[in-house]
Amino acid sequence: MDAARVLPEDDYNRTLVEHVHPVAYTNPTPASRYNLVVIGAGTAGLVTAAGAAGLGAKVALIERNLMGGDCLNVGCVPSKCVIRASRAVADVREAGAFGVTVPAGIDVDFGATMERMRRLRARISRNDSVHRFREELGVDVFLGDARFAGGDRVEVGGASLRFKRAVIATGARAVELPIPGLAEAGYLTNETVFSLTARPRRLAVIGAGPIGCELAQAFRRLDSDVVLLNDVDHILPREDADAAEIVQRAFTRDGVRLEMNAKVTRVSSGPDGKTVHFERDGGEHGITVDEILIGVGRAPNVEGLNLDAVGVAYGRHGVEVSDQLRTTNPNIYAAGDICMQYKFTHAADFAARIVIQNTLFRGRKALSALTIPWCTYTDPEVAHVGLYEHEAVRAGMEVTTFTRELADVDRAIVDGEEDGFVKVHVKKGTDRIVGATIVARHAGEMIGELTLAMTAKVGLGALANVIHPYPTQAEAIRQTGDAFNRTRLTPLVKRLFSWWLAWTR
Repeated sequence: MDAARVLPEDDYNRTLVEHVHPVAYTNPTPASRYNLVVIGAGTAGLVTAAGAAGLGAKVALIERNLMGGDCLNVGCVPSKCVIRASRAVADVREAGAFGVTVPAGIDVDFGATMERMRRLRARISRNDSVHRFREELGVDVFLGDARFAGGDRVEVGGASLRFKRAVIATGARAVELPIPGLAEAGYLTNETVFSLTARPRRLAVIGAGPIGCELAQAFRRLDSDVVLLNDVDHILPREDADAAEIVQRAFTRDGVRLEMNAKVTRVSSGPDGKTVHFERDGGEHGITVDEILIGVGRAPNVEGLNLDAVGVAYGRHGVEVSDQLRTTNPNIYAAGDICMQYKFTHAADFAARIVIQNTLFRGRKALSALTIPWCTYTDPEVAHVGLYEHEAVRAGMEVTTFTRELADVDRAIVDGEEDGFVKVHVKKGTDRIVGATIVARHAGEMIGELTLAMTAKVGLGALANVIHPYPTQAEAIRQTGDAFNRTRLTPLVKRLFSWWLAWTR
């Protein structure tokens, strides 16, 4: 996405650009030396810069493209706007199940959906704006390409910025897949799909990870004919298999065409559109569409930084860091998608907090100490924290699993949202929670309770004592605690109770 030109060029996008990369902006005169020079103004960079400046540090923040990074501009914010609109469509279409009659042939105004997204994105963008960071937070904001010019110096726009510590937070971008004919045919990624103003009548999504799944379902509900291709036999292959199965059933109900075990071999173009060719079971197949969306893979933004000159090691997965997020140069740290396995906005946020402590106050805070949940925003959502069962087994840990099906939860029944569950893994013989998965329409809102329990070392048995309002779907979490506590009622304990109660009658 061009920093000075975000498509379409309407009032909302002009407001966005004025906030996050104003064309007429002049870089400030550099200070003699900075406590921190932060390269990259995505989530990790913004939180680092704002937090450090708030503590009194002299901070420079450099961004070559749009402040706010992927999350604001081409990720979390726009995608959730589109997903919310698609849920509204689904709710209307399913209203008959609740005794609500709606007219046939619901009209989906795709242009209005995307305009709403641009309006809300522009509104939110003020939080990440050049003006806020420079005028309100006291951060020296520099727009341009940054490169290390020495062990204590970064150059940007002809200026030289001296630092005591530097932080690399340049993030990652959508990967270019080496599929013959793909580049010639043209394709969309999360960085370009939100510039659409007209709905693609036929859409192929390659990759059934979180991005591919979220957008495949959303576009199908917004009336595109969607085919989702993946090279294994089910969607969301990294998630709990039971969870992925529920989402896959939802996709089938929504009318998403699933082509699993499909190895895409090439793309060709013709008068009727773009044809995605794939192999399966020894045969070749083809699907013709109007647009192709690539929903797989991220590549770290390490180019142009001159990392070799300052002894910062990096590879195809990004910058190499220690558990304290220090690079191989002791004066340079990194945070966010440029160096972390978990490429989530909230993970980058909390990594930035670690960097602030470790750079400014010689802290030893460790990334591995964080308990990081995540959520895939399909409908239903899949949220997870901690270990999956197979990971625990691989680590040599025996676990006991407690599952509460939403079909047995009163609120889920009355909501018509019974296809889901709360699944909690505890270390065998204890109530210590080591992992959990929730499948529910608002699983992302529910996973926080289990994340808190893990962070605060609150056992599953204790959650049975947490009173939840009735009826709520979150009661399912308490009910897994009840299930654990019932395991404490051994035959011996039950006999003792029976003896006592008979004696005291």
